[in-house]
Amino acid sequence: MYKISGRVIHGENIGKTLGFPTANLDRRGYSHLKKKPKLGVYAGVAILPSGKKFKAGIVIGPIDKKGLPKIEIHLIGFKGSLYDTYLNTYLNRYIRPFKKFKSTEELKKQIKRDIKEIK
Repeated sequence: MYKISGRVIHGENIGKTLGFPTANLDRRGYSHLKKKPKLGVYAGVAILPSGKKFKAGIVIGPIDKKGLPKIEIHLIGFKGSLYDTYLNTYLNRYIRPFKKFKSTEELKKQIKRDIKEIK
């Protein structure tokens, strides 16, 4: 199990546009990990500062120009804003490798399958 913690930062709002909003983590917590998880989609848990826990879909990837992956967390059932919140996330189970999709519809279908598996 991996733990990745960080402050929620602004992203590109792609997940929100698709109907699956994500919290984008500052990657400093990731960069300090001695052993890094491979790129992909994980089932896990996100814990808010209040202690409230949410099942989460966690995506690690793609790698950017700085050599670090994006880290996006979809908190299942969460409503609201998380900007500047500090999240602790735990990657419990690897679901599949990270990949790019040919269309938005194909991506949305895969996200729905991923969330169903996480639940």
